[in-house]
Amino acid sequence: MAQHDRLFIDIHALQSVPPSNMNRDDTGSPKTARFGGATRARVSSQAWKHAMREEFADLLPEDEVGCRTQRAVDLVADAVAALAPDIPAEDAMKGAVAALSATGIKVAKTGETGYLLFISPRQVKALAELAVAAIEGDGSVDKAEAKRVLNPKESPNLTSVDIALFGRMVADGPDLNVDAAASVAHALGVGRADTEFDYFVGMDELRPEERSGAAMIGTVEYLSSLLYRYATVDVAHLYENLGSEEVARQAVEAFLKAFVTSMPRGKQATFANRTLPAAVVVELRRTQPVSLVAAFEQPVVPLSSKGEREVACERLVEYEEAVDSAFGEAPLATYVVLGAPGTEALKGLPGAEAVTLDGMLEAVGSKVEAFVSGLEGRD
Repeated sequence: MAQHDRLFIDIHALQSVPPSNMNRDDTGSPKTARFGGATRARVSSQAWKHAMREEFADLLPEDEVGCRTQRAVDLVADAVAALAPDIPAEDAMKGAVAALSATGIKVAKTGETGYLLFISPRQVKALAELAVAAIEGDGSVDKAEAKRVLNPKESPNLTSVDIALFGRMVADGPDLNVDAAASVAHALGVGRADTEFDYFVGMDELRPEERSGAAMIGTVEYLSSLLYRYATVDVAHLYENLGSEEVARQAVEAFLKAFVTSMPRGKQATFANRTLPAAVVVELRRTQPVSLVAAFEQPVVPLSSKGEREVACERLVEYEEAVDSAFGEAPLATYVVLGAPGTEALKGLPGAEAVTLDGMLEAVGSKVEAFVSGLEGRD
């Protein structure tokens, strides 16, 4: 693929998170990772992608947000009932099983698939239409038509934005897989992480006075950190997955806004740790995506005259300049959203334009629209 047929959107964020445990491991401890010889705070990409998908509900039309479930049969059966209310519930369920099975996906006797299936509302409706036709006909579902519904290359118009961005794997039918157009890195602390313990007690408010003392004693682990977050979107691949210039722009804008405003909800009630990024950098590139995480291989240490955030911003600028100089990877455009003091150094990024969040979304959306329009012209 020629460079003029490529456009990658890199989004970087620095986000301060106070004491929290929003993404924990199997022992209940906050997730961490070793990087540059030091232990860092970590939030898994899966946790943040889930939070982003929850934000999509407010950012996208209902039919552009899919569902990941083992109960896809129930979704199709409900859609059958909506399309043809006169069909008995038992027949609607049988039709739904037949339609889903015709795609090659195995359905157990319980009516569940053997794994989580990522399916869009339009795909559910299309399968329901096939089920209704089968119920009202000879009871059989055309397998080629059923497969076409879930095949991303044959029916990109039925693929929802979140499936196009995050991908789908179907063990029973590799031709139904969707290669993700977006990649999300694990959020990583820029400095060393020290896990701490909060000792707490619970009091029984009805306990008699002669039985004083705590009714419950426990601890919960937490840490705080300045996180470096990174994600990238392959716009050409996103357009291929969706088949629509308008929806591709809509998808990019929703992805960028959800990346900035979302946060995993683990122990939110305990720590009230929801924050927004101190700074966001969005870069458009032609050659390949470039994470700037190596700027923090040496853990950031606050100085007497500069806080951790200010040092981290200076590190990003220094590393970007080194990458540009050594590899010729200068971005086509760079937008910086500064949401906190101590981030002004990011204005020094080559070609950086300081904008608001809405301004960044509009600027990037316009460039995506122009790029995709060019792709359509070459089809």
